Amino acid sequence: MIGLRRDSHGLGMTSQRARDRLIERLKSEGIRDPRVLDVMRQLPRHVFVDEGLETRAYEDSALPIGMGQTISQPYIVARMTELVLAATPAKVLEVGTGSGYQAAVLAQLGLKVFTVERIDNLLRNARRRFRALKLEHIRSKHDDGRLGWSEEGPFDAILLTAAGEHVPTELTQQLAVGGVLVAPVGPQNQTQRLVRITRTPDGLSEDQFEPVSFVPLLSGVT
Repeated sequence: MIGLRRDSHGLGMTSQRARDRLIERLKSEGIRDPRVLDVMRQLPRHVFVDEGLETRAYEDSALPIGMGQTISQPYIVARMTELVLAATPAKVLEVGTGSGYQAAVLAQLGLKVFTVERIDNLLRNARRRFRALKLEHIRSKHDDGRLGWSEEGPFDAILLTAAGEHVPTELTQQLAVGGVLVAPVGPQNQTQRLVRITRTPDGLSEDQFEPVSFVPLLSGVT
């Protein structure tokens, strides 16, 4: 469990009260896993947002982080994390490091996290945050996330923080039997759905959940 002082990292006890209010809202929206709620209560989200947006860090909304990307809405982070935990994973691949917040939540749950980001500047910023918060169990690399991290697979769970019309086959092939892949799926500017793909001994099965809105899953690196 995270060992940060509750009055650290700049916003003091005001920040903790804002986190408490956010957790109550997440509960009212259906987030039930106490492990997820506890980690998100303690993890300082304001460290993961851009300067000038710290006072909005505990709103239940996505915020810009530059380069056309966003830090996901806290509800979505909590929801996707709950869906990932259904597989009782130990080893997780995240596609799209972004601000680093989702990876930090997973790491604070005791998971070994491998995270891939295609935008070098975002990854550099995320790594600085990981070091500043002394977050362990996170390995990261600058690469095309659509390709996954095959040399470290298979993974018990894979989580995508950007939406494509389909989940790349390269990623489902890196999923262990019994593992789950959680991702937003659908075209941009149209309805996307949160899906969970489970690898069984007989193949892949899919469950669909609520509508979502994510930035596009792109190939290549910058």
